[in-house]
Amino acid sequence: MAITDRHTATLALAHALSAAERGLPVIPLSATKLPALRSPHRKDALPTRCRGECGLLGHGVHDATTDPAAVRALFTAAPRATGYGIACGRPPHHLLGIDLDVFGENGSGGADTRTDHALADSLSSLRDLALRHLFTIPETVTVLTPSGGRHLWLTGPANVTVPNSASRLAPGIDIRGAGGYLVGPGSVTTRGTYRLAPGSARISPAPCPGALLHLVAPPARPHHPTRTTPGTARNPGQGLVHFVLAAHEGQRNTRLFWAACRAYESGYGDALADALTDAAVRTGLTEPEARATIASARRMTTA
Repeated sequence: MAITDRHTATLALAHALSAAERGLPVIPLSATKLPALRSPHRKDALPTRCRGECGLLGHGVHDATTDPAAVRALFTAAPRATGYGIACGRPPHHLLGIDLDVFGENGSGGADTRTDHALADSLSSLRDLALRHLFTIPETVTVLTPSGGRHLWLTGPANVTVPNSASRLAPGIDIRGAGGYLVGPGSVTTRGTYRLAPGSARISPAPCPGALLHLVAPPARPHHPTRTTPGTARNPGQGLVHFVLAAHEGQRNTRLFWAACRAYESGYGDALADALTDAAVRTGLTEPEARATIASARRMTTA
């Protein structure tokens, strides 16, 4: 299916302008759900942490805007855009997304998982969290993804920063927070179109329940240096490697993705990548499959 024709691009701009009119900052996305504008610093000799201060376009979510003229300029610079992303954590809504993922939709699983069971598991996990932490999942804007997952839109308070995370709450539940974005309804991707769930067009994003907000934005933990026995080497990632090695068929990609996310969130993902890859290969994955899953975990947790 050709998805880069002028009609698709025009619709993407129209949807983006409509979202911007409602106070949702937007950027153009490609059919792969990535920002459609390439970084102006991609050829720099040294990495840069520019977030748009240079005045050029191509800084991903940092380009997001609600200004109609600026939105049109973004899409003019990205004529092959087929969708749009909505920046999370930005005023006035301070949007955060609960992504009930189908394993494999974002690289977190593969052909040895089942879509229906995966979504049922993520929904059940969210309901279990609600029961254990005494909150109600509110009626809110819900976006259906082409792979069978769904995004729940919630609003947060201005003084709370919600970080992005992947499967930290439970397998299959990802959080889109500050520095992240949600694929907007009406966007066309290589897998299909993102659509509003029935009834969502008539409601606004609901406030995030306090108990759920505490889970997705936990207070910083005090740092307590860990003493190690003289003569022993501390290897904080060994447990994650064993977790991957214990995977059975049907859970190999899921376990690898979960372990890689925890490693990157803890700050030693790159250092552990080779060991996780070797462990995944021993369970039956190919090295390219394992590397792709680890790269996906890195993108999800370091956005």
